[in-house]
Amino acid sequence: MEYLILPVMTLALRPLALISRLTRSSLLDVLSKDYIRTARAKGLSKTKVIIKHALRNSLNPVVTTISASLAATLGGAFFVEFIFNWPGIGLLAIDSIMKLDYPMIQGTVLFSAVVFVIINFLVDIVYAILDPKVKLS
Repeated sequence: MEYLILPVMTLALRPLALISRLTRSSLLDVLSKDYIRTARAKGLSKTKVIIKHALRNSLNPVVTTISASLAATLGGAFFVEFIFNWPGIGLLAIDSIMKLDYPMIQGTVLFSAVVFVIINFLVDIVYAILDPKVKLS
C-alpha cells in the first residue's frame, strides 16, 4: 500500500482541489436563490435543504468538470505509469511508441478513446438524472 501513495497523490490532488473549489462556489451560488429561501421558510431542516435542493441543482458544472478531469487523469495515468514503472496501458503505450509498434499504438489509442467516449456517455446520463429539464432520447 505504501507504493500507492505517491502515484495516487500525483493523479488525484489537482482534480480534487478543482472539484472541491467548484462545488463550493456552485453551492454558494445556489444557496442565495429564492427557492432555497422558500424551502427554509417552509420549515425544512438546513441539511435537507442543502442535500435535496441546493446540492442537486449545483452539481451540473461539477459533473462537467469531473468528466474533463477524468479525461486529463486518463492521459496523466500514462505518464504516471511510465515514471513509476507500473505495468498498465500507459506503460504499454509508451513502450510501443519507443519501439514503433504501430498496431499496439493504435490499440492503446483506440482503447483510450473508447474509455473516453464511455465516460462522456455516463456523464450525459448523470445530467439527465440530476436535471429534470434534460431528457434522454
